[in-house]
Amino acid sequence: MNPSARATIWDLSARRFDLLVVGGGATGAGIAREAALRGLSVAVVERGDIAAGTSSRSSRLIHGGLRYLEHRQWSLVRESLTERGVLLRIAPHLVRPLGFLFPNFDTDRVPRWKLELGLTVYDILALGGNVRRHRALSKRAVLDQEPLLRERGLRGGALYWDAQCDDARLTLATLQSAAQHGALVANYTCVTALEFDQGRVAGAIIEDQLTGAQGTVRATVTVNATGPWTDHLRHLEDPTQPALLRASRGAHVMVPRSRIGHHHAITFLSPVDGRVMFVLPWGDRSYIGTTDTDSTEHPDDTVATETDMLYLLRSANALFPGARLGLEDISLSWAGLRPLIRSDQLSPSARSREHLIESGSRGLVTITGGKLTTYRRMAIDLVETVAPQLGTGRIVPTDPMKTRSARETLPGGSAYRAEAYRAEGASLGLTEPTVAHLIGQYGSDLPLITDLVRERPELAAPVHPPHGAIGAQVVHAVRREFARRLDDVLFRRLSIGSETPDAGAGAAEPVATLMGLELGWDETRRQEEIQRYLQLARAIPRGTEHGGEYASGSAAP
Repeated sequence: MNPSARATIWDLSARRFDLLVVGGGATGAGIAREAALRGLSVAVVERGDIAAGTSSRSSRLIHGGLRYLEHRQWSLVRESLTERGVLLRIAPHLVRPLGFLFPNFDTDRVPRWKLELGLTVYDILALGGNVRRHRALSKRAVLDQEPLLRERGLRGGALYWDAQCDDARLTLATLQSAAQHGALVANYTCVTALEFDQGRVAGAIIEDQLTGAQGTVRATVTVNATGPWTDHLRHLEDPTQPALLRASRGAHVMVPRSRIGHHHAITFLSPVDGRVMFVLPWGDRSYIGTTDTDSTEHPDDTVATETDMLYLLRSANALFPGARLGLEDISLSWAGLRPLIRSDQLSPSARSREHLIESGSRGLVTITGGKLTTYRRMAIDLVETVAPQLGTGRIVPTDPMKTRSARETLPGGSAYRAEAYRAEGASLGLTEPTVAHLIGQYGSDLPLITDLVRERPELAAPVHPPHGAIGAQVVHAVRREFARRLDDVLFRRLSIGSETPDAGAGAAEPVATLMGLELGWDETRRQEEIQRYLQLARAIPRGTEHGGEYASGSAAP
C-alpha cells in the first residue's frame, strides 16, 4: 500500500492494531508518529479532513508562551521553548524564526522593568535552544523599528524571537511521517460507536463519510485525541461521565498588511482589556489575534463573531492609529475552540495549557488540553502512559530529546537548501512568487512537485493568479496528501483560501477539474464540490464589500 494513500474501511478492518487514534489534528498526528517510530501498529481516523478543526485555526505560532510566565507556569514555558527548538530543527520549511516587537506604554498593566525581567527569564528558560536573545529598546529605537506605532504614552519596548508556522501543513507533515513508518491514515472516517470486548473498549465502529461504507477497526488501545470534541467521544464510552472540558474560543481576522504598515510581528497588551495579543505578518497580509472567550458552542459551529472581530480591530487600531481598520477591511476570519480542562474558578486566559491524560471507566484513553507547540511532548507522554497495556518491554521510557521524533526530520525538512530549490524552480520557468510558495510548503520535497511539472508541463500553470500555487500541487495533494474535497486543497494544502481576497473562489473551477481527473469525479460531483466551496467562501465575513451586512462564517471549514 502506498504510505501516502488514504486508508479504506477494508484496510482498517483487515487487522488488529496496537493503537487506534481517533482525531487527525496535531495531537492525534503527533501520537501516530511517535507510536509508529517506536514500532507500534497504528491506525488514525478523522471524521473530517486532516487539521480541519482547531489545528488549522490557531495563531500559527510555535512559541514558549511568554504570557504564561505571568501565571508562573515555568515548566510549561520551559517545555514549550524546548519543543520550539525541536520543531525549528525537524521542520525548517514549515516552522520559521520570527522577530517580535513588544512595545511598552505608560498605561500598560505590565511596567517596563517587568517586561524586561520576563524576557530575560524567557531567554534563560530556552537555554541552548534560543533563537536569539532579546534586546531592550528605547522609545526612539521602537519608533525606528515601527514608525507607524502610536507614539503617545510609549516608554520603550523590546525585540525578542519566537517562530511562526503553517499549522495545517505541520499537522499534515506529521501524519505523513507516521504513514511512512507504517501508520494507516483515514480522513473522512467517522467513529459512530465504540467496539467493546468483555466490557472494555477494543476499537471502534467506523463509517466512510464519502462512500457510506462501514466497518470495525480493532485495537489494543483506543485513544481519544479529538480536541474540542473530546467529551462527545467520552460519552460514547459512558454517557454519565461529567464533562472534562470548558472550551475557549480563539478568533483571528486577516487584513491587508499595507493598512497597518508594520515590519515585525507585534506583541502587545490590548488597551481594551490588557490581554496579550499579536499583529502578525502573513505575506502581503496581516492577521490579528486572539480572543480567549469561554464558549459553549458546538465545535462544528465555531466562528468569529462580530463582537470578536470588533474587539480585535479596536485593539489593533489603538496600537496603529493610522490603520483605521473596519469590518470592511477583513478579508478572512477564523475561530477555533481550545480544549481547555474545566476550571470554573479561572478565567480562560488563566486556565492551564498543560495537557491531561485520562483513562475512562471502560478503557478509553483520552488526551486533551495542551497547545500546538507541545504536541510532540504530549504524544510521548501518551505513548509511554499506555505502554503497560501493549506488553511488557515494548515501549521503554526515554528522554524526550533522545527519541527518534526529536531527531528525524518531517517530510520536506531534510537537507533543506532554499537557494538550490530556487534555481531548480527557475529552470522550469516558474515565477519567483511560485518558487517561494513551493519552497515554503514542501522544503526538500520540492522535487515531488517539479517532477510532475517535467512530466506534464501544463501543471506549471497557476490555478489562481497572482497567487503562487500551481496545478502540480493539486495533483500532489490528491496523490500524496490525503486530499479528497475541494476545501481540503484550497484551505489546508495550498493556503489559497487564506491568502487571496476572494478566499480562493476564483480557483474553485480549475482545482476541481484537476481533482476530478485524479479522483474520477463525474460532472455532477465536480459541480457539487464547486458549489459547496463557493458557499463556504461566501460565508466568510467581508464587511461592506457585500452590502455592509455581517455574515458569520469560518475560514477553515
